[in-house]
Amino acid sequence: MPRNNFFFIFLRPLLLSKMSIYILGIESSCDDTSAAVLHNTRMLSSVIANQEVHQKFGGVVPELASRAHQQNIIPVVEVALQKAKITKNQLSAIAFTRGPGLLGSLLVGTSFAKAFAMGLNIPIIEVNHLKAHILSHFVRDESQDSHPEFPFLCLTVSGGHTQIVKVNSPSEMEILGKTIDDAAGEAFDKAAKIMGLPYPGGPEVDKLAKIGNPLAFTFPEPRIGNLDYSFSGLKTSFLYFLRDRLKEEDDFIEKHRADLAASIQHTIISILMKKLKLAVKQTGLNQIAIAGGVSANSGLRDAIEKEATLSGWKTFLPPFKYTTDNAAMIAVAGYFKYLNGEFAPQSITPYARGGF
Repeated sequence: MPRNNFFFIFLRPLLLSKMSIYILGIESSCDDTSAAVLHNTRMLSSVIANQEVHQKFGGVVPELASRAHQQNIIPVVEVALQKAKITKNQLSAIAFTRGPGLLGSLLVGTSFAKAFAMGLNIPIIEVNHLKAHILSHFVRDESQDSHPEFPFLCLTVSGGHTQIVKVNSPSEMEILGKTIDDAAGEAFDKAAKIMGLPYPGGPEVDKLAKIGNPLAFTFPEPRIGNLDYSFSGLKTSFLYFLRDRLKEEDDFIEKHRADLAASIQHTIISILMKKLKLAVKQTGLNQIAIAGGVSANSGLRDAIEKEATLSGWKTFLPPFKYTTDNAAMIAVAGYFKYLNGEFAPQSITPYARGGF
């Protein structure tokens, strides 16, 4: 190995990790504008501006989301720097979500990061949103000071993605299985909408499921090969089931809402867990993490912990503040890239779709 390659691959990250590195993270992939400041991997501040305008539409409206990002991003970054008690001139780099996500929203975050970094004469670091969710386990603060050891498995579950990932290092991740159609989070939200629950529906289903009977109703589970997932058939089955029952009983949903929520949640978690257990069997890994918005679901967390006790897994469940979209996960992903000197050019553009 040439001596300069040895330096960049081994010595440079080691030397930099012992220095004071301040990363500003910017997350704008959907409807939340977020900024966070990390000192190495320790979080100094995290600020999120939510967009309540989407609630009356029952989902995120892309054009409204991008407009709100334009209004929120400057004050959010300013407050994040103030809370971190540093000046902008102390920043080492700016990390931003490049994708996947809503293109209009991503353009706002990308454009701001490029302009701000150019003014400060510091590098920019592009971050994949899905990888950032996984690396959120490495953010250090008062609620989280331990993290998985490489390699480990991570079940990433959100409204847009469902994946089982083998994580060999911060930069080397392998997708072992993924959904071939809809995501688990989308199945939660669709079921909630059918039952007349408010947006966002996933947390509402989880809340009702706690008082319902998970075995009250049964729904078919897909038979998909390997470690891949499918949730479109379950959504259709749930819709047709309620359509037929409502023909017989007008207030069927109202009478059985808690049991319906518990039953659909039980089915989704069963689908998730069967493939995760198969992945553990195939890889021989016993360090298991979960990430993404659905990782906040109490039923999924209970199922993971129960299986950990039965099978000897060492599990890592993220604090709730790191389950949803946040800039701290973008900043920590940026930190690892900074150590490797992986900087982006000013000509870089965001992308709406794509995996790793």
